Amino acid sequence: MRFVVTGANRGIGLEFVKQLTARGEEVDATARDPGDAPELQALARPGVQLRIHPLDVADDASVAAFAEQLPPGPVEVLINNAGVSGVKGGEPIDPADILRVFNVNAVGTLRVVRLLLPRLREGKGKKIVNLTSVLGSIAEADGGRFAYRLSKTALNMATKILAEDLRGEGFRTVALHPGWVQTRMGGGAAPLPPEQSIRGMLRIIDGLTAEQSGRTFDFQGRQIPW
Repeated sequence: MRFVVTGANRGIGLEFVKQLTARGEEVDATARDPGDAPELQALARPGVQLRIHPLDVADDASVAAFAEQLPPGPVEVLINNAGVSGVKGGEPIDPADILRVFNVNAVGTLRVVRLLLPRLREGKGKKIVNLTSVLGSIAEADGGRFAYRLSKTALNMATKILAEDLRGEGFRTVALHPGWVQTRMGGGAAPLPPEQSIRGMLRIIDGLTAEQSGRTFDFQGRQIPW
């Protein structure tokens, strides 16, 4: 089965690539600068079905170039992992930062989906997975982190719209919250190892049903309220 994983140079994206290639999947992984992704490059060993591509999801031309350069053939599963956290300190309402983060986390995901839809339509898997956060839940929200929260709330809505628009073609589209993971973005206080988070999310992805399409779940399968 062929997967595309964006933002795979480190953290959650990198762990997705590790686990997918370890079980023999074909993976097209992306990084803004593949030359500055040594851990990802190290996974491209003989016998491993891994291709690494440059991609900046915030840039229209970069996304278009990636779609054109992607080797022929269907894509079964798209994992939209690329994202940024935004400024965590300073002024709580920073319009410039909100727009920057929104462009990457929400609009960037839709850029990739739009240009990879023809490949996904060729495949039998027809799965689109958007990495979100519980911080995007309106029902469970507390204060702070305007840029990140707004971007993930928008991404959850985009997931729902895509699910409804593509349901008739057999697509299953879901938003997944990985938990508070021990990555550079998650920080040193995070309790969850990446290996555990990704194992949980892959179980959900592998068993994704039409009924689950359009919903948001955490890595353990708990549905996160809107």
